[in-house]
Amino acid sequence: MESSNLGSVPEETLEEQHQQDSSKPVFSAFASRPDRPPTQSSSQKYSPLDWAAYFDREEDVCISDSNDVFHLYMAGKEGPVVFCLHGGGYSGLSFALSAGKIKEKARVVAMDLRGHGKSSTENDLDLSIETMCNDVFAVLNALYGDSPPAIVLVGHSMGGSVAVHVAAKKTLRSLAGLVVVDVVEGTAMASLIHMQKILSNRMQHFSSIEKAIEWSVRGGSLRNIDSARVSIPTTLSYDDSKQCYVYRARLEETEQYWRGWYEGLSEKFLSCPVPKVLLLAGTDRLDRSQDLVGEHSHDLEFYGLTFKFLQFLFFSF
Repeated sequence: MESSNLGSVPEETLEEQHQQDSSKPVFSAFASRPDRPPTQSSSQKYSPLDWAAYFDREEDVCISDSNDVFHLYMAGKEGPVVFCLHGGGYSGLSFALSAGKIKEKARVVAMDLRGHGKSSTENDLDLSIETMCNDVFAVLNALYGDSPPAIVLVGHSMGGSVAVHVAAKKTLRSLAGLVVVDVVEGTAMASLIHMQKILSNRMQHFSSIEKAIEWSVRGGSLRNIDSARVSIPTTLSYDDSKQCYVYRARLEETEQYWRGWYEGLSEKFLSCPVPKVLLLAGTDRLDRSQDLVGEHSHDLEFYGLTFKFLQFLFFSF
């Protein structure tokens, strides 16, 4: 092939063709820059998401003979109740992404624990394990009375310890399963001496909710951006004197209760007389709980909660 055949088309030829048929525009690979996806500003990327995209409704439960009011997020219409307890410093909306999936198979109730989220109690700093367990029993009684449906307790971190203690009491007759996410006695107890430093080193004040969401993702406390966008707003309150957002839960003032959350947790977990699943980020320091990992996962399948489905719970945090 002669080299002359490889030359570019003269511009005059293109212009003549265009004049002959103006309805056929001439395209060139260099006529314009390639389209780029629109970029999001930081405020857009980390803007809050509405919980209603995941839950069906919210409800306040007033506890009789007290001024305690617990806030709940609820979804689903039938099946067993997956009762969710969040970790320290978070809220019931930590389970939002999970609830969007669980409600296809079961009912979901995610509770704002004492001193967290939109719940309001006479003593928000009393985070003793006994008090929090009593709160769970009081809420379940207010919701279902003496005839509760089948209940699967799901707890993450601090909420996991509450779930274990509730199950270990063996007084919730309709308890059908227990799911504990990312908490083991040995690791938790060893971490307690570092908790005050961790709490003091985190960002304390935020000029906007968007900044708080961004910090939680960039700082690694939450890996899923959508989970952060829906859950972080309820972990904050606005401080008029400082004119900024601060953490709703004052965890640094509850140190006297921390040991009680986790002490003896492995033994209590093993003693729970229901099918149970332990979901962990790693296998370090499993204690005796390792004997039960996955052992009863198949027992929950008749409630539509397969092990793969339960894994989605973990990755939502």
